[in-house]
Amino acid sequence: MISLLLGTGLFFTIRLGFIQLTGLKEGFRQTFGPLFSKKKQDGISSFQALSTAIAAQVGTGNLAGVATAIAAGGPGAIFWMWISSFLGMATIFAEAVLAQKYRVKENGTVKGGPAYYIRDGLGSKKMAAFFAVAIIAALGFVGNMVQSNSIAEAFNTAFQIPPLVIGIVVAFLISLILFGGINRIAKFAGNVVPVMALLYIVGAFIILILQYDQVLPALSLIVESAFTPESAGGGVLGASIKEAIRYGVARGLFSNEAGMGSTPHAHAVAEVKHPAQQGFVAMVGVLIDTVIICTATALVILVTDGANSNLTGIELTQASFSSGLGSFGVYFIAFSLLFFSFTTILGWAYFGETNVNYLFGEKGVPYYRAAVLLFIIGGTVLNVPFVWQLADTFNAFMVLPNVIALIALSSVVKKTYNEFTN
Repeated sequence: MISLLLGTGLFFTIRLGFIQLTGLKEGFRQTFGPLFSKKKQDGISSFQALSTAIAAQVGTGNLAGVATAIAAGGPGAIFWMWISSFLGMATIFAEAVLAQKYRVKENGTVKGGPAYYIRDGLGSKKMAAFFAVAIIAALGFVGNMVQSNSIAEAFNTAFQIPPLVIGIVVAFLISLILFGGINRIAKFAGNVVPVMALLYIVGAFIILILQYDQVLPALSLIVESAFTPESAGGGVLGASIKEAIRYGVARGLFSNEAGMGSTPHAHAVAEVKHPAQQGFVAMVGVLIDTVIICTATALVILVTDGANSNLTGIELTQASFSSGLGSFGVYFIAFSLLFFSFTTILGWAYFGETNVNYLFGEKGVPYYRAAVLLFIIGGTVLNVPFVWQLADTFNAFMVLPNVIALIALSSVVKKTYNEFTN
């Protein structure tokens, strides 16, 4: 699956003429330019759609996933995470363009995503239904169990609050926003995500400023370890090149979700004049998620010497921030994880809801929302290794039909891109 996603990113990188480089300036203009415009915009703005997408992208993977990549693949894994995000920017551009091209308006509500461009672009209703079932299970149900479990674990460690209590509280808060539909989710994401991301980045940068003399050596270590890991010394820092590539690429792709078919649901509902505009905006999401937030986490771990510990996952991230910020670091990561996972639950729940609507219409949505809340509560008290494996399996089921559609419809993406640029 990693090879499939990387290959798709390389394919679109070449076909679109290295759009990650040529289109990044346009991406920033499309994303942040309207924020300074006094013109009132109807519907959901590009920025709100991007915030909803980032809400889903930025989650446990940015905190625990990065730590796992370093623990298993060494510092060089971060270099390959950057490579995966670079290629993923081209893939996510294609996803956003197709989501805009094939979106529909039903009962006054705009909807879109892979199920729609698979059905209407490829003409395959069966493959579209297969994708819809896979994403409902992978993100709406199983994935959200993992997110709520992460919240419960972090708060139980920091404040000794029983996991079930945390699950009930999180489910209640999610219900207040989820039952308001995409407009309320987009508004919430547009207000919370920028603040959430900024606070985390500021916290990381405080540590990096205090350890400023270690930042350049850490960056050098990342690059060196990507190709000659034996020079990094023994222990985890001496991980093989194979492991560095494997874990770096895997964590990068599953952090920014490029090619998985999840974020197109958010990009489909943005009100833009041309589909390519939202494609440029989507690329900025990958940049923020992986290049900025994941790198901030990685550097904190490396400058505090966390990579030489025996810890992994969220425990490694917590220990690294505690080393840099004192005991406050434990609470800082607990609350960061709360907001990151909370917004991911919202984003994933909405992505699943779009596909429930696709399969069953509006009548199936209330039952789906109720089921999501039950899975959130259940996730806080269950053992999650099996749940993670189940989520990975359904993720694979999502990727395959989505990638087939992306490649098959690449001429549509290319034509749309040319229309905008010429």
